[in-house]
Amino acid sequence: MLERSHLALIRAVVAHGTLTRAADALCLSQSALSHAARKLEEQVGTPLWVKEGRSLRLTQAGSYLHQLAQNLLPQFEHAENQLRHYAGGGQGLLRIGMECHPCYQWLLRVVAPYLAAWPRVDVDVKQQFQFKGVAALYAYEIDMLITPDPVFGERLVFTPVFDYEQVLVVASDHPLARQTVAYPADLEKETLITYPVPTERLDIYQAFLLPANRGVAAHKTIETTEILLQMVAAGRGVTALPRWLIEQQAAEMPLVCLRLGEEGIFKHIYLGVREDEREVDYIAGFSRIAAELQG
Repeated sequence: MLERSHLALIRAVVAHGTLTRAADALCLSQSALSHAARKLEEQVGTPLWVKEGRSLRLTQAGSYLHQLAQNLLPQFEHAENQLRHYAGGGQGLLRIGMECHPCYQWLLRVVAPYLAAWPRVDVDVKQQFQFKGVAALYAYEIDMLITPDPVFGERLVFTPVFDYEQVLVVASDHPLARQTVAYPADLEKETLITYPVPTERLDIYQAFLLPANRGVAAHKTIETTEILLQMVAAGRGVTALPRWLIEQQAAEMPLVCLRLGEEGIFKHIYLGVREDEREVDYIAGFSRIAAELQG
């Protein structure tokens, strides 16, 4: 019978590459892990991996079990974490994934009233510039995804909770600061500064430059909002950010916002959850507080 420990063994071997390192990760001796691996192969009746030098390569059967481990083990771990939380007197743990850096600034406005309203719920935030949010929702690695770019799929629900305008930001002494609207051709000699995300995730490219078949002179990336804004204020480049973020964080800085095109670029921040958990009280409570703050 296939057991959870078998799936953990497969996952560890793939993650660490060799039985020795997998044994260390699982706090087992190498001989014990080798024995368990041989017994598993005997039980399923087919090899699960082949040796290539000092490393192991999964067979087709091994790849199937590894995919099963990737799908099921996070759900077990999530359930155990929740049960430990209940046993410790808590009500729940809301794990939030962030798919856009400015969303973090928005999240800060929501977390304080949420924690006050739900004193027995903890919040954990996972933030990566190339965070695979939808996959993490499906894999039970997070409970909620905050994103401006929802991917509607089976068993997921995305709700818009905050709307904003994406604008071009330039220094107040920049030649473009005399305009109220920026056009794609205006950026051809500019250095564009953005967060380190792929261009296919940047609205300034996808909704503004590429449709007009235009580009920029150079593209630089900076991770922190504060340094990015300081660079723009110093005339080292231009950027595109939500208008509300500039009004909130840079009201005293020598910066000017321009509409991107005559119609502008308007976006929404969405909260994505698994459909069967959308009515869980503390998850629904977060969505409600987020919507109330927008209103």
